[in-house]
Amino acid sequence: MTPSAPDLRIETPNLPDAEAFDDAAAAVARLEELYRGAIDFLGQNFRTAMASGQSDCRYRAFYPEIRVTTTSFAKIDSRLSFGHLSEPGSFATTITRPDMFRHYLEQQIGLLIENHGVPVVIGVSDTPMPVHFAVANEQDVTVPQEGAGDFILRDVFDVPDLSTTNDDIVNGTYQIPSDGTQPLAPFTAQRVDYSLARLSHYTATDPEHFQNHVLFTNYQFYVSEFEAYARDMLADANSGYTSFVATGNAEITAPDQDLPRADKMPQMPTYHLKRADGSGITLVNIGVGPSNAKTATDHIAVLRPHAWIMVGHCAGLRSSQSLGDFVLAHAYLREDKVLDDDLPVWVPVPALAEIQIALEQAVAQETQLEGYDLKRVMRTGTVASLDNRNWELRDTSGPVQRLSQSRAVALDMESATIAANGFRFRVPYGTLLCVSDKPLHGELKLPGMASDFYKTQVSRHLLIGIRAMERLREMPLERIHSRKLRSFDETAFL
Repeated sequence: MTPSAPDLRIETPNLPDAEAFDDAAAAVARLEELYRGAIDFLGQNFRTAMASGQSDCRYRAFYPEIRVTTTSFAKIDSRLSFGHLSEPGSFATTITRPDMFRHYLEQQIGLLIENHGVPVVIGVSDTPMPVHFAVANEQDVTVPQEGAGDFILRDVFDVPDLSTTNDDIVNGTYQIPSDGTQPLAPFTAQRVDYSLARLSHYTATDPEHFQNHVLFTNYQFYVSEFEAYARDMLADANSGYTSFVATGNAEITAPDQDLPRADKMPQMPTYHLKRADGSGITLVNIGVGPSNAKTATDHIAVLRPHAWIMVGHCAGLRSSQSLGDFVLAHAYLREDKVLDDDLPVWVPVPALAEIQIALEQAVAQETQLEGYDLKRVMRTGTVASLDNRNWELRDTSGPVQRLSQSRAVALDMESATIAANGFRFRVPYGTLLCVSDKPLHGELKLPGMASDFYKTQVSRHLLIGIRAMERLREMPLERIHSRKLRSFDETAFL
C-alpha cells in the first residue's frame, strides 16, 4: 500500500553545486547539464512509477537558475535597451530548455558579464519542475490526468503551479520576495514551458522550428504564397534558407520535394522558412478575432523573437481608399477588449521607427513607387481593432463617430491585439494591412467584387512583409529592440 503523502521520503537528483562562471558558453553548458540531469531523473522515475503502479517516495527535481549580483551601478551604453542591470542588487531567473535557447542565453549572459564585470552563478533553483514538462519531449510518455493512474500523481511528483506560471514580470505587477531578489528575465521557466506546450498544440509544429521573425495573417491565401516563395528560396543556393516546415512538422529541404498534408488542421496553422541561425521567417495564420491573436502572441513571446508583423486584411474607412490599398498602422484604437486587464487602454502603443521604415521601404521596393507617389497605394494612420466582426449590423452611429474622432483609416480584429502584446512583451511589432472591403461606402466583402488591382496587391502583400523582415534581419539587434518598449525597472534579459 502506498504511504500517504506526508510519509513519503523525498528523492532528488545528484547534481553539481552552484558555481560562478565568467564565460557565457561555459555557463550555458552547465545549465544544460543541470536541466538534463533533472529531466532524466524525473523521466526515469515517472516511467518506473507508472509501470509498478505505486511509489514509496516522492521524486522532486528543480529548474536550473542563473543568478548575478552587483554592488555598484554600471557605466553602460545608454543606447542599449537590454544587457544590463537597472541597479545594484541580486537578480535571478529560472531556466528551461537551455539547449533550445542556447544562442539567446549565451548572448544575454555575455552582455551581463561584459557590462558589469561580475560572474554569473549557475546552480539549482528552489522551483520544482513539474513532471508534465520534464517528459514533454518524450514521444512514448504521456502523463495521465488526475485519477487515471494507480497512484495520486501530485503525491509523488510536482505538477504545474500557477504561482510561478504567470505574466507578473512583464505586466509590471511582480512582487519582490523578502530576500530582495529581482527578476533577471521576463519569464520564469514554468511560464516558458507552459507556452512551449501550448505552441505545439495550437500550431502543430514544434517550438524549435520557430524563427526570429514572425508574420501573422488572417487570410489563408498567404499560406500558399508563402510555400511558393519558400520553394523558390530553397532552389536558390545563395538565399541562406535551409528548409521549409509545414503543419505536422513536415519538412522539406529541396524545392521539388512533396510536402505531406496534415489530416487535421490545427487552430493556428504555422509554417517556417528556416535559416541555420534561426533568422528565418515564420508565418502564423491566426484566423479571425482578437482572442486568437492574443493566444498566439502570448505563447510565441517566450521564444523572444526579434520582430512580429501583422499582414492581414482590413476594412478601409476612407472614401479615397481603393480595394487593394495598403495601410501602415501608425497608431491603434483598441476596442478588442482581450488585453484590457493586462495592459490598460490608457497605455499608448507607439509606432516603432525601425519597423515602420522597413515596411515603407518594402512597399516602395515591391510597388516601384517612391515618396509622394507612394501615397497612391498606401496610407499611414490609425488602425482600429474591434471584437465584433459584424459591427456593421448594429447601430453604426456610435462606432462611426468614434472612428472618425480617432482619425482611423482602417478596421480589423487583430492588429491592435498583436501590437499591444508586442508592447507588453517587449517584442518589436508592426502592421501592414491590405484593404479588402469598404463597408462605410457600400463595398462589402462579397464574392466577385475583387478588382484586378486588388488581386495584384494581395499577391504583393506577403512579399512586402517578407522583404521588411529581411531588412530587419540585417539590422544590429540593439537597433531593433527599442528603448520605447522598456519600463523603469526592466529585466536585463530581452
